[in-house]
Amino acid sequence: MSESRLRLDKYLWAIRIFKTRTLAADAIDGGKVKWNGQNTKASKNVAIGDQYEIKTPARKWVINVTGLLANRVAYDIAIQHYTDITPEEDKTVERPLISSFYTGKRLSKTGRPTKKQRRDLSDLLGDDEESETSI
Repeated sequence: MSESRLRLDKYLWAIRIFKTRTLAADAIDGGKVKWNGQNTKASKNVAIGDQYEIKTPARKWVINVTGLLANRVAYDIAIQHYTDITPEEDKTVERPLISSFYTGKRLSKTGRPTKKQRRDLSDLLGDDEESETSI
């Protein structure tokens, strides 16, 4: 499963840091992946012992390459091909609340009241629509 020459974008995809190889290549081109503190290219060959700093939307990574992996495999196998040396304070990145994720529907208990809520409110305030219309 290991090769002597392996592209950086393919390696980061294979060890499951990025979901797709395209996302890995875009992150590398966008300067989110650094090798020895410098920007690198997606076509750079990965070597055992290389150290990379990676910024993903989920968290920051500092990894040390311990083995080359050309194909995407199960997580348990993938983590054997790198060592995560990220400092503890960088491992957690604040993520937006899942409940505020836009699904196309309005959030529960916000916005306009439901029909039942309008009836209850009208009963509470004593707004009798029938008496206003009959006058």
